[in-house]
Amino acid sequence: MPIISVSLNEEYTKDLDVIQTTFGLKGRSEAIRASIIAAMDEIKRMDSLEGVVEGVLIIVRGNHADPWMIRIQAKYQDCIKTQMHSHLQDQKCLEVMVVSCDASILKDMISDIKAQGKSDYVKFVKG
Repeated sequence: MPIISVSLNEEYTKDLDVIQTTFGLKGRSEAIRASIIAAMDEIKRMDSLEGVVEGVLIIVRGNHADPWMIRIQAKYQDCIKTQMHSHLQDQKCLEVMVVSCDASILKDMISDIKAQGKSDYVKFVKG
């Protein structure tokens, strides 16, 4: 098995330890493997979407003053049927959008959101 060196900041190291403890894993390497499996499951779930899809897109992000989300919402306005914006603790924002569009467009939208690197959580729940 190849050995890969990874640099993590203190927050990610603590998160990794929580994953290890929560799932009863023997070490950080197992926690990393479990995280990769979870990420791949999400990728496969999104790849399986085809045709017109409807559901709810949930995003938690920081910095209400940063207009990046507004630009994404404008770009995909034809897909967004309803949206809600709510302020959370620690200057974070919750965006909830009911979307209906072709799966390829939804994938592009989620990719654009994640590419910004400014969201703490992004999840699509198919209706």
